[in-house]
Amino acid sequence: MRRWGSLFLCAGLGLLAAGCPKGQPVFNQGKKAEELQDYDAAYNYYQKALKADPNNANFKIRLNQVRFEASEFHIKQGLALRKKGDLQAAAGEFQRAETIDPSSPVAEQELQATIQLIAEKNRQADAAAQPATDSNRPEMASMPPEIKPLSRAPITLKMSDDAKIVFGTIGKLAGLTIIYDPDFPARRITVDLTDVTLEQALEIVSLESKAFVKAVTENIIFVIPDQPQKRRDYEEQVVRTFYLSNTVQPQDLTEIVTGLRSLLDIKRVQQLNSQNAIIVRDTPDRLMLAEKMIDDVDKAKPEVVVQVEVLEARTDRLRDLGILPGQNASIAINPNVNTTTNSTTTTSTTTNNAITLNNLRHLNSNDYAVTLPSLTANAVLTDTSTRILQNPEVRSVDGQTAKLKIGDRIPVATGSFSSGIGLTGTTAGGISPLVNTQFTYLDVGVNIDMTPRVHPNRDVSLKLKVEVSAQTNTVTIGGISQPVISQRVIEHDIRLKEGETSILAGLIQRTDTKSVNGWPGLAKLPILGRLFSDNNTDLQEDEVLIVLTPRIVRIPGWTKENLRPMWSGTETTVQVRKESDIHAPAQVPAGPQTNQNMAPGQTPNGAGGSTAPGGVSSAKIRFEPRTVSLKPGQTATLGIVVENVNDLFSIPLLLQYNPAVISVEEVQHGGFLSGGTQEIAIVERVDKEHGQAIISATRQPNTPGVNGSGTLLGIVVKALAPGSSNLSIVQVNAKDSQQKSIPLVTSEASVQVQP
Repeated sequence: MRRWGSLFLCAGLGLLAAGCPKGQPVFNQGKKAEELQDYDAAYNYYQKALKADPNNANFKIRLNQVRFEASEFHIKQGLALRKKGDLQAAAGEFQRAETIDPSSPVAEQELQATIQLIAEKNRQADAAAQPATDSNRPEMASMPPEIKPLSRAPITLKMSDDAKIVFGTIGKLAGLTIIYDPDFPARRITVDLTDVTLEQALEIVSLESKAFVKAVTENIIFVIPDQPQKRRDYEEQVVRTFYLSNTVQPQDLTEIVTGLRSLLDIKRVQQLNSQNAIIVRDTPDRLMLAEKMIDDVDKAKPEVVVQVEVLEARTDRLRDLGILPGQNASIAINPNVNTTTNSTTTTSTTTNNAITLNNLRHLNSNDYAVTLPSLTANAVLTDTSTRILQNPEVRSVDGQTAKLKIGDRIPVATGSFSSGIGLTGTTAGGISPLVNTQFTYLDVGVNIDMTPRVHPNRDVSLKLKVEVSAQTNTVTIGGISQPVISQRVIEHDIRLKEGETSILAGLIQRTDTKSVNGWPGLAKLPILGRLFSDNNTDLQEDEVLIVLTPRIVRIPGWTKENLRPMWSGTETTVQVRKESDIHAPAQVPAGPQTNQNMAPGQTPNGAGGSTAPGGVSSAKIRFEPRTVSLKPGQTATLGIVVENVNDLFSIPLLLQYNPAVISVEEVQHGGFLSGGTQEIAIVERVDKEHGQAIISATRQPNTPGVNGSGTLLGIVVKALAPGSSNLSIVQVNAKDSQQKSIPLVTSEASVQVQP
């Protein structure tokens, strides 16, 4: 017996193991890990289970669900770490989320944003590499030339003269050449400028003289009367193609093009639906505004996944108890009338059931048939419980309606028609008896129509229509069996936070039916009534519970630049400006420096500070710009700028540089010492072998000195070989109109020659 018992036990275990799906133990471990919210472990277990049984649909469903949960968990961890400032750890969390769920746009977006923050944090000020160009095709200019003055020193000017003279004075102070349109009129203006930039000075003078300026080259400015025709004739235009990444329909491109035309008055714009691009030809200012507008609106539309859980519980309880006696009794009269005839050849017997008045006189007990009522004992107990669960996930783009239909399509007759006069059988021209019935199909089950709207604060507004319906019965109408459909329909607008759950409950339908069938009077007796009656109780309960949880899976990559406004000029003239053009120029203090070769009476750098006795800032002389990067063979112009001088009449100076790296090629007039109206004498002697340059600039005799700040000279240097060289003012002996020395604090410039 023991041997047979062991044999049956082994066979039972074998059958049990064969009946269990492959990977079920690992799958159970994954369910336990998911209950503990250890989504990474659950994800690994479900992967192993699906690998063991690739065709198991339950394994696939649970793996996809936990993939979303695990990815979202790491995204939340990454956001928390990034908020704390730990960018590297945050990037690791986002990368882990993207690895788990490669289809998650949020993980990709947050990872890219974090990488940009890391790059911005670690970015160093390196010289941009020169783009390689095709030697057989010259590089075309992408934008009109920008003004590059010899000096960026603040301009202080007070004049009342003709506009051309005022423009010319500003040009000489900055080392620029001014040319005029032949139609530019003579107009006397008064300007009072104090410590303004070159762009601000040109803008103010242009407003007063009703003109606008155009850069012909980097050091030549064209002054033109501000007239609509002149602007059309002289304003430069640029062609640019904008490729959009997130538009899906041609209507999206049309909306952007319409916005550009309405807001910026752009006339030359072409929409290319095939390339998902927009080509614009207009002024550089309008193109910059168009670029900002396109960058602001060309964002991926938000997407939302709404987890919908629909639970319908239905309970039917039937109780049929009691004894139902017969409720009908009948008595039938059946007299027997016999007639007998005898003859020699024939004998016949006749039975007549017809009742005559004569028969009623001879009725006895054999002539009555009584039918007694019967008894029926009922003891019926029926409990039916139905539980319907739907747990779909609906994903939709912001503003687009998503529809989910789970269930059956039931045909319903909507009408009928007859073909009318036609062939009927073999008779032509008769009335056709054929009737054609038209049907339509109703979607019965769980039907969801959802339109989401994602707000910038990560709230989600949902316009929902949820319908839960089922076929409960059929009725016959016009000879056609029609279904009876019960439904629960909810239409509402709600606003939820991401991950917030909305529960719609209380949709309960209860039907109680109670009936008593028995003998009148006796059925109502308190206890004995059960012997003479049947009690039927039917209870039906139907409850629907709907749970909605929105989760954002994609958000637009809005940045501070997208939310930042942009200055766009006036109603008639669309313009843009740099941030530096609207602020007063910053005074750059000269750094401390020791100079061993000092002229008599000169104040050394750093000795006594940069402030003269009495709190007045000391005079300075410096290079602008202070650092220059060149390649062998290239040239650059460095301005020698003087600041805070009084009564400057002449200034001889000695420059020193490395002759193996750079050389001084030319000395240009800066304009400050001439006061904008007078000529000055410039004497120069350059010793390229020893790397020295002696330069002297002097005003005309019997003239006063100049005050303020400005560009004295322009030094053109040429790069010879890779290396680094300082361009230093090793000796200076500035004089005022009384031939008294003016102490100056000097500085130097650095020239880098790249290989």
